[in-house]
Amino acid sequence: MGWPWSSNRPAVSGAMYQVDELDRVVELHGFPQSSVGAPCPLVLSDEFTTVVAFYVEERDANWEETTVRVVDPDSDGELVALVRFGRCCAHVLGPPNDEAFSAHPLASRGLQPYSAVIIENSSWVRGLERMNAIHPHHRPEDFKARKHFILSFHDSVFECVAEQYEVELCKGSITGQLNRMAELLSRR
Repeated sequence: MGWPWSSNRPAVSGAMYQVDELDRVVELHGFPQSSVGAPCPLVLSDEFTTVVAFYVEERDANWEETTVRVVDPDSDGELVALVRFGRCCAHVLGPPNDEAFSAHPLASRGLQPYSAVIIENSSWVRGLERMNAIHPHHRPEDFKARKHFILSFHDSVFECVAEQYEVELCKGSITGQLNRMAELLSRR
C-alpha cells in the first residue's frame, strides 16, 4: 500500500490532503519571521476566522551567542505577530517539527522550516472543493478565492485554507494577546 502523499514518505498526523504534481510553494514576502527558538504559536478559531499568535524573531546586535534566553507563552515584552485568516474554512496545527521536516508532503516542493508560504494549485483546496461537490447548491467558483497558507514553526506547522490574511505586530506575551485575538476573531 502506498503512503497518502507520494514518494513512499510516511503519513504525518493531521494530513488533510494528498500532494500531486500541481502543488506549488510560493514564499509570502514581507511576512514576519517566527522565532527560530520558541515561537509558542497559539491558535484561536471559529467557523469563519482563525487567528494565530507567535513570537517574532528578534536579533540583538550585541548578543555574543554565549547565553540562552528562555521564553514561554507568558514571557512579557516580546514581539508578537497576530495573523488573522479571514473566511477560513479549515486549519491544522501539528507535526512535523523542524528536525523531521522532510516528512512534510510539500518539503520536496521547496517548503522550508521557519517559513510563511502560500500553496498555489493546492491539493487541499481542490480536495475540499471535490468534497463539497455533493452539496445540492455546490458552486465550484466559491473555491477560487480560497488559498492554502502554511506557517512552519520550530516544533509544529500551521496550515489553513482561507481567503485572506492580515498581520499585526505588538509587544507583550502570547497569553497577553488573547483578548486582542478574540477581538480579531469577532471582527467581520
